[in-house]
Amino acid sequence: MTIAVRIDRNGGPEELQLVDVQVGEPGPGEIRIRHKAVGLNFIDTYQRSGLYKLPMPLTLGMEGAGIVEAVGAGVTHLAPGDRAAYAGQPPGSYSEARVMPAQNVCRLPDAISFETGAAMMLKGLTAQYLLKRTRPVEGLEPGDFVLFHAAAGGVGLIACQWARVLGLRLIGTAGSEAKCRLALANGAEFAINYATEDFAARVKEITGGEGVKVVYDSVGKDTWDKSLDCLRPFGLMVSFGNASGPAPEFSPSILGAKGSLYVTRQTLFSHISSRERTQAMADDLFDVVTSGKVKIHIDQRYPLVQVQQAHRDLEARKTTGCTILTL
Repeated sequence: MTIAVRIDRNGGPEELQLVDVQVGEPGPGEIRIRHKAVGLNFIDTYQRSGLYKLPMPLTLGMEGAGIVEAVGAGVTHLAPGDRAAYAGQPPGSYSEARVMPAQNVCRLPDAISFETGAAMMLKGLTAQYLLKRTRPVEGLEPGDFVLFHAAAGGVGLIACQWARVLGLRLIGTAGSEAKCRLALANGAEFAINYATEDFAARVKEITGGEGVKVVYDSVGKDTWDKSLDCLRPFGLMVSFGNASGPAPEFSPSILGAKGSLYVTRQTLFSHISSRERTQAMADDLFDVVTSGKVKIHIDQRYPLVQVQQAHRDLEARKTTGCTILTL
């Protein structure tokens, strides 16, 4: 038997319960992994609350790192004893051990710790596809302005650093002066406290009235409308989360009136839909982390037994950088 965190119905953090579960042998295309650390992400709260509907009972968690204990038939890129990390579906990483599909599991370089591996896979791969695969129709070149909301969060701090590596001029937003300072310390050229400033007006001021080529938005409802006003003609609005609630409905005619804008809703799991693409994106992430150009900030650690408090703190926006659950 092993311990896992399960919910039997949607609701608040109080629904997260520790249970004993039986972990069997991996089938074809699967592995069994024993976790050393597990990542915490906003998508976990969406699944817990019911914003994203999934069958019950449900073990949460979309990323983790540990040791491969066994592999099923057809798995050739991993072997028992390998250090490994992953971001992928189905959920289930809030556990001491699990059986899962091998497709999105990657060997973890020796230079990267288990804690860093658990913290960076979902958030780092998200930053990778946003900055390198989700680009405006006119492209992104060094010197271009981009706007990144929640710049002091797990994805945000990675994106601030990676954007600097790519030569992009990242304007970050955050909800406090302390978080703005953190974004600036990690590569954002400008940081706007959207709790005290009109971020759309400030973006126009920074860009000399032109606006940015792309907005990366994981906040949703609270930032959506003004984000459209931050874009230059033919700019791209990228939605990849709903921290404040789902983005409001809008008429496509608004996009024309605001400069023939583009809108896309992205999810990591479309980008890692094949073994080859997952590995290529992970290799890019591993390279930029092991080079020291991007550092993974683990600002909160909670024992697995304190998972309810971890969810409360995340939803209250008390966290910065990455958060992990330790085992």
